[in-house]
Formats: sequence, C-alpha cells, structure tokens
Amino acid sequence: MIRRTPVTRAVTVALALATIVSVSGCSNDPLAEAYRDGTTENYISGNGVYEEIAPAERGAAVDFEGVSDTGEPIASNDYAGDVYVVNFWYAGCPPCRAEAPDLEALAQEYADGGVSFLGVNVYDQADTARAFARTYSLSYPSIVDANDVRVQLAFASTVAPNAVPTTLVMDREGRVAARYSGQIEKSILAAMIDRVLGES
Repeated sequence: MIRRTPVTRAVTVALALATIVSVSGCSNDPLAEAYRDGTTENYISGNGVYEEIAPAERGAAVDFEGVSDTGEPIASNDYAGDVYVVNFWYAGCPPCRAEAPDLEALAQEYADGGVSFLGVNVYDQADTARAFARTYSLSYPSIVDANDVRVQLAFASTVAPNAVPTTLVMDREGRVAARYSGQIEKSILAAMIDRVLGES
C-alpha cells in the first residue's frame, strides 16, 4: 500500500521529460552564477508530497550508472545491500539550494549507520555541480546526468521523479521505497530513512 500526504493538485510532469535538455559543456556555465543570484526560471517545483511504498509493492531494483562531477564512475552496484538516498537537483533550482544544508546534515547523521547519499544533477555541467557542492559543503557525490539522462531514465521506468528536487529512499534490494517530491522536510525524510533501515 502506498501512503500519500493530501495534495491540492497533482504534479503531472515527469522529471525525465521536464529536464531532458541538451546542454553543451562550458567552463563558463551561466548556471554557476544563477544559483547565487536566486533565479526561479526553468524548474518545476514539487509541492511537498511524499509517499512510502510497502515492501511487497515495490518494483524491480533500479540499475543505473553514471559519472560524478569529479569524473568518478558511480553505479547502483556500488550501493548493493545498503539503504541509500538519491536526490535529483540542479544549481539554478531555489528549493534545491534551500534543502542542501538539510541533506548534508542528514548525510552526516546517517553516515555511521551505513546510509549513503547520492546526488543526480539533471541540468548542469560538472564545473557548476562542483561549485554548488563547495558552496554548500556537500560531502556526498553527484552524478552529472544532463547530457545523456541515463540515470533519470533508469528511475523513470520504475518510479519517475516528478519534480526538481525529488528525493528517493532506496531499500537494501535497490528498489525505491519512498519518494519526496519538492523541498524536503528534514524530519520527514529522516523518518522515511529510519523505516527503511528498520526493515529486515
């Protein structure tokens, strides 16, 4: 059974469709400055809807691979057997900036419990993603997915992220166990993580 919060309107645009943009590599990417300037253009914001999926109703494991903003390969196999959190974001998205400190705080809080965090940047090139990580002191890696959208498409086939930001909690079998659409509420995401950690 899927538990949902009440919503006033449905969010119907899938992230995989909303963010498939051809972005040319550029060391002077304008989005490196855009997030500092507080732009609100070119993003679809979620409305705080979250859902948790009962273990028996979860889909197949999500298989993905990509390259981080520092050039390191990252794949779903790296997280095999672990609970982990995936956050879809980009630098020009105001709610992404607003939630970054809370995501980092949770990453630190759950590190000793073996929970990893992973960002998936859906729009920017690596230099912008690295600038964002430095600004917000993010300790976890981010895949740069703007050019080939492989990671977004891998998740879209199971539980499509439907807004930027979207945050997913993955279970030990690599399946989507919970989804938070829009800027996270720290305590709610923590509770989601705790429930998945508590599964046998």
